[in-house]
Amino acid sequence: MRESRNSSSESSKVSSANSDRLDIEQLRSILELLDPLPVEGRVRRADGLTIESDGPPVSVGELCRIVGPDRECRVEVEVIGFKDEKILSMPIYNTEGIRLGDRVMALGRKAAVPVSAAYLGRVVDGNGRPLDGKGPILALDEYPLVRYGQNPLHRKDIDRALGTGVRAIDGLLTVGRGQRIGIFGGSGVGKSTLLGMMARNTEATVSVIGLVGERSREVNAFIQDDLGEEGLRKSVVVVSTSDNPPLMRIRAAQVATTLAEYFKDQGHHVLLVMDSVTRVAMAQREIGLAAGEPPSSKGYTPSVFSLLPRLFERAGNFGSGSITGFYTVLVEGDDMNEPISDAVRGLLDGHIVLSRELAWKNHFPAVDVLQSLSRLMPKLVGKEQLQAAAWVRELLSTYQEAEDLINIGAYHKGANPRIDLAVRMREQINQYLCQQVSERVDFQTAVIDLLTLASQAS
Repeated sequence: MRESRNSSSESSKVSSANSDRLDIEQLRSILELLDPLPVEGRVRRADGLTIESDGPPVSVGELCRIVGPDRECRVEVEVIGFKDEKILSMPIYNTEGIRLGDRVMALGRKAAVPVSAAYLGRVVDGNGRPLDGKGPILALDEYPLVRYGQNPLHRKDIDRALGTGVRAIDGLLTVGRGQRIGIFGGSGVGKSTLLGMMARNTEATVSVIGLVGERSREVNAFIQDDLGEEGLRKSVVVVSTSDNPPLMRIRAAQVATTLAEYFKDQGHHVLLVMDSVTRVAMAQREIGLAAGEPPSSKGYTPSVFSLLPRLFERAGNFGSGSITGFYTVLVEGDDMNEPISDAVRGLLDGHIVLSRELAWKNHFPAVDVLQSLSRLMPKLVGKEQLQAAAWVRELLSTYQEAEDLINIGAYHKGANPRIDLAVRMREQINQYLCQQVSERVDFQTAVIDLLTLASQAS
C-alpha cells in the first residue's frame, strides 16, 4: 500500500511538472507573437495642418486618434507620410485643441463609409454624415474609401447610350453608360446649372453628386434651384465646402465615388457628377506639399497626377450596373492647356467645353460643340445621327470662319454657297443647341429634332 501511495504521488508530481512546462511553452509562443513596439505615440510638432508624432507604428492612410491627458478625444487624423523617423498626419476636420505631448493612438483601420439605399434623397459631408437634419442614415455594411480598379479584361464594352436630358449633348456629343466625360469651363459659365439639369433629367436610375470645395452659399442654391426636389429624390449629394481641410475635400470625392460603386453593385445605372476635379487636385497638392513632395508642374505634386486616374478608373460599365462619370474642371484663366485640364483630358473618354463667349450671348447651356468631343459616340448611335451631327459641326465651323466678314458687311450673299447655307441655318441650329433650365428633353426627342434640323438644309 505504501509503495502504491508513493508511486501515485510521484506520478502526480511528474504530471504537474509537465503541465507547468506546457503552460510556459504556451506563454513563450504568445509572447513571440506580441508586437514589442508601442501602440501609441506623442505629438511633437504641429505645423499648419501637419502633425508630427514619434509613433505609433502605422501605415500611410491609416487612421489615428489624438487624445489629451484627460483621455478626451482631440481630433481624428489620417497618416499622410513619414519624415526623419516621424509620423506625419493630417486632421480630417481641424487642429484646434491639439497640445504638445498629446497621445496619438492607432485605430487599426483605414477610412471607410457606411453604405445603404437610405442615402437616396440625403445630403452628407465628406465622411458620409448627414448635413440635412433628417436624422441618422441606417447602414449595415461599409465600403473602404480607397478601392483599386478591377481587371480591365473584366469590364464590359460601352455599347448603350445614356440620355442626359440635355439636347446638345444627347444629339451631338452622345454619352454611353459607363463613359467618363470632363466638363471644362471657367467660373460663371453655367457648370452647376448644367449639372443640375443632367441630375434631374438623366435616364440613370441614381445620381451621386460630389460638391468639392464649393462656396457655402452655393450649396443650398444648387440643391434648391439647380437640382430641385425632383432631382434630390433619386440623388445623393456629398458636400465639402472650401473652408474644410484638404483631407476632407478629398474624402468627399472618395465618398461620392464609393457610394456610386455601392449603387452600381446593387444593379443601378449611376450618374456620378463631381464638381470639381480641380479642387480635388488642389487639396491633394496641399497634402503633398505638407508631406514634403517636390512641386512639379505649376506647383502640383506628383501625387496629384497619380490620384486622378485612381479616381476616374472606378467609373465604368460593369455589366449588371454602371457608373457614368461627369467631372468638371475649373479652367484657370480659360487656359485649356493648364496642367490639370491637360491631364484630365488625356484620362477621360471625352470632353465638353463651356464657352464664356457663348455665355455672354445668353446661349445656355454654353456648350462649344466645335471644341467638344465624345470619343465613344460613333459606337453608340446610328449612321443618320452621325451624319446629321457632322453636318451641324461643318456649318458651325463655316460660320465661325466667315463671321468677321459677315459682321463688317464684307461678305456678299451668293459668293459662297456653303457660307450662305451656314447663315441661313444659323438661327435654327442655335435654337436646337439652346435649352431652358426647366425644359426636359428625352434622348429620342433630341435625335429626332437633330434629324429634322438636318433635313431642312436639303
